[in-house]
Amino acid sequence: MTKVREILMTALGMMPVMAVASGTMPKADDKPVPAKRPNIIFIMCDDMGYGDLGCYGQQLIETPNLDRMAQEGMRFTQAYAGSPVSAPSRASFMTGQHTGHTHVRGNREYWHRALRQNAFGNNADYSIIGQEPYLMNHKIIPELMKEAGYATGMFGKWAGGYYNMQYPDTYLLDADGNSDTSKSGQSSSASLPNKRGIDCYYGYICQFQAHTYYPNFLNRYDPEKYGDRHVVVDTLKQNILHKDVASADKDYENREQYASDLIHQYALEWIDRQTEEKPFMGIFTYTLPHAELWQPNDSLVAKYTERFKGQDTPYGGNFGSWYYRNYARHAQFAAMVNRLDEQIGEIFDKLKEKGFDENTLVIFTSDNGPHEEGGADPSWFNRDGLLKGTKRSTHEGGIRVPFIAKGPGVPAGSVNDHQLAFYDVMPTLLDYAGLDGDAYSQKSATEECQYDGISFCQTLTGNDARQEKHEFLYWEFHETNMMALRMGNWKLVVKGGTPHLYDLSKDIHEDKDVAGEHPEVVAKMVEIIHREHTESPMFKVTLPALER
Repeated sequence: MTKVREILMTALGMMPVMAVASGTMPKADDKPVPAKRPNIIFIMCDDMGYGDLGCYGQQLIETPNLDRMAQEGMRFTQAYAGSPVSAPSRASFMTGQHTGHTHVRGNREYWHRALRQNAFGNNADYSIIGQEPYLMNHKIIPELMKEAGYATGMFGKWAGGYYNMQYPDTYLLDADGNSDTSKSGQSSSASLPNKRGIDCYYGYICQFQAHTYYPNFLNRYDPEKYGDRHVVVDTLKQNILHKDVASADKDYENREQYASDLIHQYALEWIDRQTEEKPFMGIFTYTLPHAELWQPNDSLVAKYTERFKGQDTPYGGNFGSWYYRNYARHAQFAAMVNRLDEQIGEIFDKLKEKGFDENTLVIFTSDNGPHEEGGADPSWFNRDGLLKGTKRSTHEGGIRVPFIAKGPGVPAGSVNDHQLAFYDVMPTLLDYAGLDGDAYSQKSATEECQYDGISFCQTLTGNDARQEKHEFLYWEFHETNMMALRMGNWKLVVKGGTPHLYDLSKDIHEDKDVAGEHPEVVAKMVEIIHREHTESPMFKVTLPALER
C-alpha cells in the first residue's frame, strides 16, 4: 500500500485496502471494504468569481456559512476550474481529463435542433434538450463511486447528454457503444443520469434551460421514491399557468415555482433518506448565481436593494437567451450569492441532524469565473479580485475559482496554495472511497480514455511535503480560440495561436507579456501544448507554432 493511502486511512480511521493493480476499476465486492468510509458531497455552483465570497475578500455580499466552512476546513488559493465555461468544466470534473483530452470541450447544445412543440399549459418547449454527451466507454465519477459501493445522487445541472421528450426511454448507440449524435432528432442520449451511475437525480438536463429560474419543467430520475425507470419530465404546474420568459411578458413575474429552491429541497430530502449502512456521494451542481438575475422578492432582495440604493441600475433583459429583465441588478446578484450561502448552511445543518457531519467530506467550488450576462456586473463587486478576465477567458479570472474543503482529516482554518484543477477531483474522491485514486486515474486501456488527474489527498490531510504536484495545468476553449498552460509560476495564454507569457509571482493580473524575454520557456510550454492537445472536430482551437 502506498504512503498516501496509509496516511489517508489513518486520518479517516479506515481499515487498509488493497491498491488497484490495473487501469480498470474493480467491482466493490472484489475488494475489502474499509470499516467506515466517509460520505462525500461535492457542491459546484455556477459562475461564481474568485472574489465573490467574504473569505476571499468580498466586502459587499454576506456569505457567513461559506466563510465558516473555510474557518473549519481548508481554503485553496490556486484551484482551477476545468474550463472557462460550464459544460466542459463539468466534463473535466466528471471525466478526470483536461480539455485537451476530454470529449466535451464546449457548450454544444441540442435544444436548437428541435421545434418548440411540447405543450406546457400556455407555453411550449423544445422536444430535445441537453448537451453533447459524455463518451459511454469512459467511466465518469458517479459510475466509479457506485462501483465502489456508494449511493449516488445529483441535483442541479446535468450538462452531459440530451433528452428527447418524444422518446424518453430510447437510446441510439453507435458501433462502439457511444451516443450516436447524428440521430439526435430521433432519440435520447445514452449519457443521461440513469445510465451513468446516478441513483437519484433532479434538475436541468439542459443547461440552456437553466438560464431561467422559473422553467416549465425540471427533469427527475428517482426509482426509490417514484419508481422511475428512466429520466422523466416533472412539470411545474403553477409556472405553466403564466407566460414563458421567452415571451418577454410581465406575466412571467407571476410564476412561483423557483427552481433553485426546488432542487435544493430535493437534495436535502435525499440526504435525509441516507443511512449509516451505506456511504453516499452527492453531486450538487447548483445554478446560483448564474443569470437570469431573477428570484423570489423576499427579505434577501429587500436587504440588498436598500443597501445599494442610489447605486443600482436596471437590466432590460435578453429574452432570446432567456435572461429576464430585473430592476436592480446589483441587489439581485448579491441576493443570489447570499441565498446560495444560506443553502450551504442548510446542507451542513442537515448533515448534523442526521449525524453525518463528522464523517462527510464537503467540497465547495464554482464551474468557472464570473459572468457578465443577464445584467451581471462583476467589476462593480470586484468579483475577480486581483485577477484578469471573466467567464470564457483562459486568463486567471476565467478559470481560477473559490475552492473550500471541510471534513475528516482536513486541518481546520488552513489556507493552501497547492495548484489543482477539476480533473484532480476524481482520483481524490476515489482515495476517499477507499481505492487508490492515482493508480486508477493515471492508467487506462485506450488513449481516448486516459485520465489526467493527481489526487490531492496528501494536501487535504495536512501532508503538503508528501503531495505530488503537476508539472503543468492545461486548458483550451474553442469559443474564444484561447488556450492556457500553467507551469509553476509561469502562465502561457494563447490567443488565436499567439502565445503570451506571464510570471504570476510578479504579475497576477497578467498585464506584462514577457514572452520575448524568455523564449526558451515559451518553447517548452508550446511543446507541452502540442503534446497534450488532441484534435476535436467539434471544438477547434489554433495551436501556437512550434519552434523549428
